[in-house]
Amino acid sequence: MKETITLKQVLQLANQLSPVDKVRLISNIAPQIKRELSGVNYSERKSLRGLWRGVNITSEEIAQLREEMWGNFHREDI
Repeated sequence: MKETITLKQVLQLANQLSPVDKVRLISNIAPQIKRELSGVNYSERKSLRGLWRGVNITSEEIAQLREEMWGNFHREDI
């Protein structure tokens, strides 16, 4: 039965390597990671263009909301 190796253990071992061996480790493992990630299907991102289309917010409403949000910001008791 194989013992499970943790990330912490791997990092401890990698920190003991010389700088040259660290580069070799990265060079060996990077292609494997690339292969594993190439099979992952990312969902397409939805465009946010037009997200606020049809919403009518006046400058007075924005000013009122800013006042509500920032009204107590500069308090002397802080």
